[in-house]
Amino acid sequence: MKWGDLYSPEYVNRLYSMVRFRLPGELRFICLTDNREGIRSEVECHSCPEINIPMPHRLLGWRKLNLFAPSQKLFDLTGDWLYLDLDVLVTGPLKPFFAYQPEKSFIVMQNWTQPNSGIGNTSVYRFRVGADTYLLDNLLTRHKSILAEFNNSQTYISRSVNEINFWPDPWCILFKVQCVPKWPVRIWKTPVLPPSARVVAFPGVPNPHQALVGEWPAKPGRRKKFYKTVRPTRWIKDIWDEAEQALTVNPDTDTGSGNP
Repeated sequence: MKWGDLYSPEYVNRLYSMVRFRLPGELRFICLTDNREGIRSEVECHSCPEINIPMPHRLLGWRKLNLFAPSQKLFDLTGDWLYLDLDVLVTGPLKPFFAYQPEKSFIVMQNWTQPNSGIGNTSVYRFRVGADTYLLDNLLTRHKSILAEFNNSQTYISRSVNEINFWPDPWCILFKVQCVPKWPVRIWKTPVLPPSARVVAFPGVPNPHQALVGEWPAKPGRRKKFYKTVRPTRWIKDIWDEAEQALTVNPDTDTGSGNP
């Protein structure tokens, strides 16, 4: 999903190339967006649904709840889909995400900033269209109490979904938690990518393009904390370039790096 101007179309295109590189066989890649300009032709674009809740919440992550709409309100999509935030890095095979616990309708990555809390990070999750429509319905009908109780959409989903299931811990990681060294080692040591990782998420800041050049900006209106520093992480560009090069050589199939 891409709305507003936080992420450029290059983020959509890079995500497509990484997914194509890591997922063999037939692929249907969809972006829900309010601006299709600059997005590569292989990406199937649809209008990004709005959500009828108060501002500013309707422009935040709560908008992702539209994916829990029934099929007829979600462009007639059916079956199981893997959702990936635009700012993730795909670093390992994706096919197992579709084979893992196929009977489950909702599987999500651990929220590594709140480990063992039962809260998922919705940067990476698999959902079954139409299986959990009550999540969206309840938000629309009870948004006043829900927005007062929950600070963000992923906590609401985690506490409200009928059954929450998690990916194996090594598959999905956070750049700031599993890659960036602890303070003060991060001052001189470059972040390291664990070899078992398949998806690296970047919630908040730094975004991948910032981490690439060693920037960890403060959030708007806040003073930057001294320990929020990161060395230039050039392997981010290596991951982008490897996927793009493979796509250029063989645009229709995976290159072999997507083996389970």
